[in-house]
Amino acid sequence: MTGEHRSIEKSDAPITVARLAGDLRALGVREGSVLLVHTSVSALGWVCGGAQAVALALLEALGPAGTLVVPTHTNGNSDPAEWANPPVPEAWWPVIRAEMPAYDPAVTPSPLGALTNVVRTWPGARRSDHPQYSFAAVGPAAEEVTAGHELTSGLGERSPLARVHDLDGDVLLLGAGHASNTSMHLAEYRVARPRHAGNGAAVATPAGREWLTWRDVLPEEDDFEAIGAAFDATGAVRVGRTGVAESRLMRQRALVAFTVGWMDEHRAAAPETSA
Repeated sequence: MTGEHRSIEKSDAPITVARLAGDLRALGVREGSVLLVHTSVSALGWVCGGAQAVALALLEALGPAGTLVVPTHTNGNSDPAEWANPPVPEAWWPVIRAEMPAYDPAVTPSPLGALTNVVRTWPGARRSDHPQYSFAAVGPAAEEVTAGHELTSGLGERSPLARVHDLDGDVLLLGAGHASNTSMHLAEYRVARPRHAGNGAAVATPAGREWLTWRDVLPEEDDFEAIGAAFDATGAVRVGRTGVAESRLMRQRALVAFTVGWMDEHRAAAPETSA
């Protein structure tokens, strides 16, 4: 019988809850804050207890007044006509639209890593209702963060991202890079002329499971690393080690404001349309 393969070659000793919590405090995690976390558990080294230990360390660093937030996105519940990695035959599209299980916040797993599934099933956790861009939260502000997540605002003003912004929360990239920095998507809703696209998903409604379609701002991540590097250069990001991984901590409001300006300068805006 073997142990879990969590980067033992990177670690000089087991990474414990106490060590991670100390590293998080040294990085600047604020006790009592709202903290949106993106993580690669394997990047942290050989963590004694895996994702459960990481969740415990985050909650310990935040303290009882703090709230932990993670993305639990389920992008596979989407229109198969848009799938490219890999695509599926066009003849399958009607079957997928008719048979894809509806998103259920209590049941639908998150493909975004072990920590996201630990947090979404944590005692007292709340999870938002969006069929593709849900978030889960644990702590006193969990209900406020996750409530009212509207279908046409997956990552926008009526999403948990904006509620973290309202609460002056922080963003932690825990062994992850800026490519995972979901808060930059909130900036896409705040640029001068956002780009929009159609979408579809299986949704649970009062009438039962339905396939719904809608339009929303188009999420794009190809330039997130470039934006993140430029934001790092401002000095607004705290960089340090958690376990053996390089991690970054930043105020979400500062990140979003910077990203709006960067996108307005560097991205092509949506074309003007006549009324």
